[in-house]
Amino acid sequence: MNITRENIDDLNAVLKVSIEKTDYEGKMETVLKDYRKKVSINGFRPGMVPIGLVKKMYGKAVQFEEINKLVSESITKYIADEKLEVLGDPIPKVDESEKIDLEKQENFTFTFELGLAPVFEIGLSKKNKLNYYELIVDDKMKNDYIENNRRRFGEFKIVDVATEKDLLKGNVAALDDNNNPLEISLIEGATLTIETIKDESVKKLFIDKKVGDTIDFDIRLAFPADNEVATLLMMKPNEVSGIVGNIRFTIGEIKRFEPAEINKELFDRVFGEGVVSTTEEFIEKSENEIKISMKRESEYKLLLDAKQLALEKIEFQLPEPFLKRWLLKVNEKLTEDQIEKEFESFKHDLRWQLIRNKIAKENDIKITEEELLTEAANLTRHQFQQYGLFYATDEQIGNYATEMLKREEDAKRISEKLLEDKIGNTIRAMIKITDKQVTVEEFNKLFE
Repeated sequence: MNITRENIDDLNAVLKVSIEKTDYEGKMETVLKDYRKKVSINGFRPGMVPIGLVKKMYGKAVQFEEINKLVSESITKYIADEKLEVLGDPIPKVDESEKIDLEKQENFTFTFELGLAPVFEIGLSKKNKLNYYELIVDDKMKNDYIENNRRRFGEFKIVDVATEKDLLKGNVAALDDNNNPLEISLIEGATLTIETIKDESVKKLFIDKKVGDTIDFDIRLAFPADNEVATLLMMKPNEVSGIVGNIRFTIGEIKRFEPAEINKELFDRVFGEGVVSTTEEFIEKSENEIKISMKRESEYKLLLDAKQLALEKIEFQLPEPFLKRWLLKVNEKLTEDQIEKEFESFKHDLRWQLIRNKIAKENDIKITEEELLTEAANLTRHQFQQYGLFYATDEQIGNYATEMLKREEDAKRISEKLLEDKIGNTIRAMIKITDKQVTVEEFNKLFE
């Protein structure tokens, strides 16, 4: 067997794989002998079928399979031995002079196209600059954070008189032309939030009402959309399209949402038992939590900018025609037009992958099992705290994190995040970073 390579240019090459009968006949004979042991043919005892008959029946299929296997293994070994960095997979190139005829040939030549990874330098330096956007924590942010937690841990309470923000529970009955209820139309246990009523005149009918009071109103004036009517009547949207006219709502219960009081109970529910004792400490702790959250946002923005900077400043070409042919080959359901339409996105991702891999290799960046477990534990702890579970022990967190990493998809996602963070921080160390304070509004505009 012989493999030769012709470099068309820096990004494209052609491999020619020539094999002779002696390269594959040994393995072919072994496979056919194994077939002889297993094949069942009328008139012959198991294992006693003549080898000539086995060859006649299965020889060409085995020959084809063994040749393909030999070619594939040889190309893989050649690429590894030659330390070639290739993109995609080798693509068979059909040449009229190299057509395969198993009936007439014993020696074969196969030609493959290779897409070669570009050679490039990272080349980033302190001449390249980025801003680190530090968000200013203002009074509104602090107040919003506290109010969000008050609402998060608030609850509905029974009240006597309805106001615009209240939730009403009661019975609904359709009315005839004389505003008399139709008994067969009674719906019990319906719920209605006054502020969701679209018509102001209907909304005013509910204000200051008490349990036992009735309100007659036009259902479509209050709730024009089918999904709104369906919610009130506890039906499916496709079941209410023909429902119009007046209905009567009889109030059975009035509930009002009350945000949690700023007290020790709220402190414990937000930050864990005993962490905060006074209102002053609660405000201070809230501000620290905002700063931590904002820092994560700032770091995320910087990593995005570092990635974009690398993509803009590190220039190299790709074997685009080859890549398009390869994408078409491995995605049989896609057309050439679809490949063309999505190619820029693919190229963007591939360029970043090549840059990322080179930075990782040059800086010996790796993700350890310990780092994976620590990140999984941090994610688990954060998830627990989102649900108000502040009392999980380190052992419980560790167990959940270990189970998370057993799921291949989760483990890959966490590993990718850690690698992206490390690559971003490595780029960050190469360039000049200038701190810049911005408001939340200014920061949000940076993402537009």
